[in-house]
Amino acid sequence: MSSDPQSQPAPVAPVQVLYCQSTSLPSRPSALPLIPGAAVCGFPTEYCKFGSSLTRCKGWLKETHPALYEKYYSDEALHSKLGNLSIEQQTKLEKSTAEKAEKKADAALKKSASQVSIKRIERNKRKCVTAIHGLEAFDVDLKQAARLLTQKYATGASVAKNSQGQDEIVVQGDVSEEVLELMQGGKGVFAGVPAANVEIVEEKKKGAGLADKDE
Repeated sequence: MSSDPQSQPAPVAPVQVLYCQSTSLPSRPSALPLIPGAAVCGFPTEYCKFGSSLTRCKGWLKETHPALYEKYYSDEALHSKLGNLSIEQQTKLEKSTAEKAEKKADAALKKSASQVSIKRIERNKRKCVTAIHGLEAFDVDLKQAARLLTQKYATGASVAKNSQGQDEIVVQGDVSEEVLELMQGGKGVFAGVPAANVEIVEEKKKGAGLADKDE
């Protein structure tokens, strides 16, 4: 008994899913062909928003598949998604966005107002140290900075607590001018420190006020 070719269902083409720049996901179904690239998040492109590298995913998608980028992330697409949200969801989204923007602005303002102080402190008549305070406001790794200063000036440098209980770098010897010049160069571990926010502070000598009164 021969079958009628016209009664046979037409073959269904496999669904093609574009995974975000992934070349090696062993659990991927064989029915879903792979479009090669270099791994980013490994999710299907419409699910990149659930990953931890959305910015890089969007950059790759915009460069390699602009049509899909417009579909998911164009202004029109975003407005369409927003329009599908309930009033309560829109309010929560707007509030969350505003709070994030406010926190970012506060952090930038706080950072711009922060000062890095370099202070020469006399320990006795022959020895002194250089204390550097305020670097943590600019996300400087204090231990890494101390190691750099140790190597650069061939002297001891370590992280210690000051009298206010705050972390600072203490360098053996008077290297205040050298450290100021290094930070103003804005390189390496100090790249994020604005030159205008670094200053040398003179230590107030104990008993200076009493000496003035005696005179």
